Amino acid sequence: MKTEFKVRFSNLLGTVYGRGNLVFTPDGNSLLSPVGNRVSVFNLTKNTSYTLPFAHRKNIIHLHLTPDGNLLLTIDEDGRAILSVFSRRIAIYHFTFKSPVTSLAFSPNGQYFVVGLGRKIQAWKTPSTPSGDGNGELEFAPFVLHREYGGHFDEVRHLSWSGDSRFFLSASKDLTARIWSLDPEEGFEPTVLSGHRQQVRGVWFSADQEAIFTVSEDGAVFRWEFVPRQIDEDDASTEPFDERWRIVQKDFFMQNAKLKCACFHPSTGLLTACFDSGLFSLYELPSFSNIHSLSMASSPISAVATNTTGEWLAFGSLKTGQLLVWEHASESNILKQSSHLDALTTLTFSPDSTRIITGADDGLIKIWEVSSGFHIATFTEHSSAVTASAYSKRGNVLFTSSLDGSVRAWDMLRYRNFRTFTAPTRLSFSCLAVDPSAEVVCAGSHDSFDIHLWSVQTGALLDQLSGHEGPISTLAFTPDGRYLVSGSWDHTIRVWSVFDRSQTSETLQLTSDLLSVAVRPDSAQIAASTLDGQLTFWNLNTSIQDSVLDGRRDVSGGRTLTSRRTAASAPGTKSFNSITYSADGSCLLAAGNSKYICLYSVATLTLVKKFTVSINLSLDGTQEFLNSAAIMSNGLPRDMIDTEGEASDLEDRIDHSLPGVKRGRDATARTIRPAVRVTGVEFAPTGRSFCAASTEGLLIYSLDNTGMDDFDPFDLDLDVTPQNIRAILKQNEPDYLMALVMAFRLNDKALIRKVYESIPYASVPLLVRELPRVYLGRLLMLLGQQMENSPHLEFTLRWVGEVLSVHGRYIKERPGDFASELRAVLRGVDSMGKTVRSLSERNALEIEFLCQNVPTKATPLAIMSGENQDLMNDDAIDADNDEGDWIGLG
Repeated sequence: MKTEFKVRFSNLLGTVYGRGNLVFTPDGNSLLSPVGNRVSVFNLTKNTSYTLPFAHRKNIIHLHLTPDGNLLLTIDEDGRAILSVFSRRIAIYHFTFKSPVTSLAFSPNGQYFVVGLGRKIQAWKTPSTPSGDGNGELEFAPFVLHREYGGHFDEVRHLSWSGDSRFFLSASKDLTARIWSLDPEEGFEPTVLSGHRQQVRGVWFSADQEAIFTVSEDGAVFRWEFVPRQIDEDDASTEPFDERWRIVQKDFFMQNAKLKCACFHPSTGLLTACFDSGLFSLYELPSFSNIHSLSMASSPISAVATNTTGEWLAFGSLKTGQLLVWEHASESNILKQSSHLDALTTLTFSPDSTRIITGADDGLIKIWEVSSGFHIATFTEHSSAVTASAYSKRGNVLFTSSLDGSVRAWDMLRYRNFRTFTAPTRLSFSCLAVDPSAEVVCAGSHDSFDIHLWSVQTGALLDQLSGHEGPISTLAFTPDGRYLVSGSWDHTIRVWSVFDRSQTSETLQLTSDLLSVAVRPDSAQIAASTLDGQLTFWNLNTSIQDSVLDGRRDVSGGRTLTSRRTAASAPGTKSFNSITYSADGSCLLAAGNSKYICLYSVATLTLVKKFTVSINLSLDGTQEFLNSAAIMSNGLPRDMIDTEGEASDLEDRIDHSLPGVKRGRDATARTIRPAVRVTGVEFAPTGRSFCAASTEGLLIYSLDNTGMDDFDPFDLDLDVTPQNIRAILKQNEPDYLMALVMAFRLNDKALIRKVYESIPYASVPLLVRELPRVYLGRLLMLLGQQMENSPHLEFTLRWVGEVLSVHGRYIKERPGDFASELRAVLRGVDSMGKTVRSLSERNALEIEFLCQNVPTKATPLAIMSGENQDLMNDDAIDADNDEGDWIGLG
């Protein structure tokens, strides 16, 4: 495996929604969801997802896109903002607002955005960004304050703009909404819309800007119009012309639940209201007719968004971590994803590295597809926490163990549980191992010191291996299937010959409690992690200890919220709970209850790299030093006060139950922050990536270059510019080789694709032969991406065939240098094959249907004339056939 410093964060799985608002891209094809301190993007048309590479220091609560979809603004809990170019996934500017931001909205023309800062509102100019052709310029000062507005008496909870970007509306907790003008308007004064009895959750203009709709927490919908007041003829003090915004219609949802969020689509007049009971309803305004009323889940809906056309609605739930995209016209789900309800406990790669299995404390088992980032199946049969999982060597069977006292075998072709293994007595299994032939499965428990073995075919208990004097903590079969390695808290490792008649075991003595064991892929070495932070390596053939590595200083880091010590001396973070070998056995990956993942070289016993799992300060254990400013007068940290919680309002967080009374309380209510930790790590069988189960989700780190998604130029000089490349393509006889090489050196994705598509079909063989081999890897990566995204199938296949025929021997002699590129080409070929196969099957069914419904006497010539009639006469109809007329399906 490569041990250079090229392994980087690739994607985040296992978590689909954290908290904050949801945003659709302007084309409506993708959905942006905040996941902790990162942003995940779900492509709804291609069924893929990815995570933006930058991260905030705390959880993201607001994000918004400019109307052109070029700029993305994300803001965390402390008011720190990151401005990024969404198309290139690059953060270009960091900015800090003076107070936490409560709302955010870009103007329809994209020139301004407004933010709510407590009771105040600020309007900022949107920075200009480079245009798609690369000729634009970026402003030096991206954030320029335009105006500041004040008048609300409580937090501003919602902001929205008028269609002409001249006015905007604000909704506040002070039970009012207000109308503001971006710039001073003649005859206009800021207007207060009062009349609601609870806080206003949303306020919007109608499509013609003649009406305003406000929605409050108690389920009241008011329609406001600019109309004159009814004048009393006897009241002489009333002015004859008194026009102002007045309530012209009042409607109510009539739900026994509080309104949590709402969104309004002006062009279609659809209002979507979401309640804390998990119910959402669609209404058509101004008639207030109910179109749909459905339930997403039993938990409150935290965020709702609609795409540009108003066809798709996106819902997010904080409590259950669910994300749903629903099409109301067809009443069907476009996307339905959910996270684990509790912390991840185990993970397993499939043998072909295409899927990852995760288990959690909620008892759920989820199957995640690595390429798309979506989970495709969920198993719910376990009634308690899942503790371990293992794939069979062929990849058709999955085994899981749980604290409910069962070990289950799952058919991964039909997605069902076909075998359940239990012990004679009630035990909670904590570890699991499967032999390579998938004929025997064994499990260990903290409640018993014996190892239980079952037959996979019959489900019968074969044996109970006794010998350990403490709870069993880890189990592993050697890849060759000869031995079973078990570790216990009795400071010993036992190597069992389970398939021999004697079933003898050999004991390896350690100095502390054993936490995890890993066997090298060649079955020649064992690595053991103990509670004292040491990694011990044993020769499996001679049972002699090879070496010892002290990793306490490497893994230790991050002080807890209540810790009065430094991060280096914090207890409980100085050991590795999970270790695994790389595919070639040259490296060892280790992680524990800290924010670090350590990668060691087995040959030299040196730390190759240390990965930081999270920098999110919203999690406990990410800070290194004590901040005295966060300590209150009583000596306790200020962060221990739960100011957020599951409820957003202070009155909802107050516990009114009597002391000592448990009935009616939520036993799962969290009062402290979750701690960052890594519960499992595993290398992919291909050796090109590894994944880690952490507090924030399933993190994937990869050696594979993601291609030209990032701007990463190399070997540049003054002549390598986009203008020169375009000038070469416009020449009478363009030098396509020079243009392609210059585009590779500049590494501009759009420019490379433009040059690639400009090359004539007949020039491909000559260009491939003349291409310098230093650009061969980039060309293969380009071809892999084109096969997945481009409709020019024959053109791309011509490129691939020429590259493999000319440079195939060179690539074969250097498989390690082109591994990621070849995998990209293979993915493209598979994707293309699936597309062609499905298209062929559909065409075959259509042809079969048409052939079965051929009329007895074809008379289409009577309604055809000219060239089409001649074409049918020549190619489609055989007039000399005595059995009847034939209609061609050309």
